[in-house]
Amino acid sequence: MKKIRKAVIPAAGFGTRFLPQTKAMPKEMLPVVDKPVIQYVVEEAVAAGIEDIIIVTGYHKRTIEDHFDRPSMELVENLRMGGDKKLPLLEATEKIANLANFVYVRQKGPYGNGTPLLNVRQLIGDEPFLYAWSDDFIHAEPKSRFQQLIEVYEEFGCSVLASIKAVKNEDYDRYGFTGGKEIRSGLIDAEVIIEKPGKDRAPSNLANVSGSIFTPDIFDYLDRAQENLAEDSELYYNDALKLMLEDKKRVIACEIKNGKYYDTGNKLEYMKTVVEFALKHPELNGEFKKFLKELDLNS
Repeated sequence: MKKIRKAVIPAAGFGTRFLPQTKAMPKEMLPVVDKPVIQYVVEEAVAAGIEDIIIVTGYHKRTIEDHFDRPSMELVENLRMGGDKKLPLLEATEKIANLANFVYVRQKGPYGNGTPLLNVRQLIGDEPFLYAWSDDFIHAEPKSRFQQLIEVYEEFGCSVLASIKAVKNEDYDRYGFTGGKEIRSGLIDAEVIIEKPGKDRAPSNLANVSGSIFTPDIFDYLDRAQENLAEDSELYYNDALKLMLEDKKRVIACEIKNGKYYDTGNKLEYMKTVVEFALKHPELNGEFKKFLKELDLNS
């Protein structure tokens, strides 16, 4: 069984929900206190053993490349002049470029979350890999989301979908759901995947969100899905997964234990994430909590 060494992060969207802020700045670079969202995803992947980070971008995403590059000499000199007080900031900014080997690919092809996968086919080759979004994540302890997915892959040797339990009725209209035989608590041997089924039609309460591990045969099934694609339709990787299930390929849905899902792809959930992380931040938690308590919400 091949070790998972690579992660693919699609980041080519326009972030229209956050316009005009995202007119010039990618939504993946929106800060959660003092780190952009995508850095949380990259750091989690690296901590799980990922060596190569492949980010699929568009023409308007140069800021992402700059962020994971070495800091400019002007910034370095400015921080050095700040003395010991600025040394932690210098170390933090220099560390970013050394997190992993970064590769950038420009997205081309039909709309849909299956297209970034086809764009990186030659870079992945015949290896299994992580596929993670750049604007959401699951914070889990003591084992991270990616560590849990990798452990399931190493046990069963198949594609694994990160999942959370649906808690609200509207969740069944937002996510895809997996149904099948329960291997053990929190693990489903997939027989069917249904997108946004509604609560009455949902095959289980496990919603597929925030990343997956794919075996390399996903590419052949994406080819088949693309061949069946109607003109001007979007290419989704779920269409490839459904073809895999038809051919009795194994796919497992894995509930992320002790995890909380953060979706920063819309304004309300983004603001909730920022507030929650600010309350945990060692430099802010006391004063920020005091500010929130004193805030007059009726004014």
